[in-house]
Amino acid sequence: MADSDICFMSAVEMARRLRAKEVSAREVLDAHLRQIERVNPKVNAIVTLVEEQARENARQADERLAKGEAIGPLHGLPVAHKDLQETKGIRTTYGSLIYKDEVPTVDALLVERLRGAGAITIGKTNTPEFGAGSQTFNAVFGRTLNPYDLSKTCGGSSGGAAVALACGMVPLAERKRYGRFVA
Repeated sequence: MADSDICFMSAVEMARRLRAKEVSAREVLDAHLRQIERVNPKVNAIVTLVEEQARENARQADERLAKGEAIGPLHGLPVAHKDLQETKGIRTTYGSLIYKDEVPTVDALLVERLRGAGAITIGKTNTPEFGAGSQTFNAVFGRTLNPYDLSKTCGGSSGGAAVALACGMVPLAERKRYGRFVA
């Protein structure tokens, strides 16, 4: 299956294919990592990438499925968390120089639940400082660009998440600090 077929597949279809073993969590992750490598330098949507951690989690996900263990509804789906969500062991800056080196020791409840459902954290998406603002830029990571016109902003406090989804870098990304995620 071509990377573009995987990267632009709906999250629902991807989850179905993972459960049916038509594609592995490692194949899904690799396709998304290649898409990030190709596209992200142009748009700056994913600001922290945890490739090795994601690879290990994808390997474990494939093993659980092979052993017939119970899996969650988001089994094997890569997810990028907004850089406002605390992620245990992964830098969380809130888009602020004050927290540019912050590495939480706990996961936010949403992150914990997504992981519990089988999603695989691939990284963090850009956001304005503390999520306040109508354009996605900050002093830590710079600005996220509109993938349809690189001379323009992507807008919004969840611009990194929206651009990552639009560009096929992830099938799931958060759009609000305390709640919803989009697929």
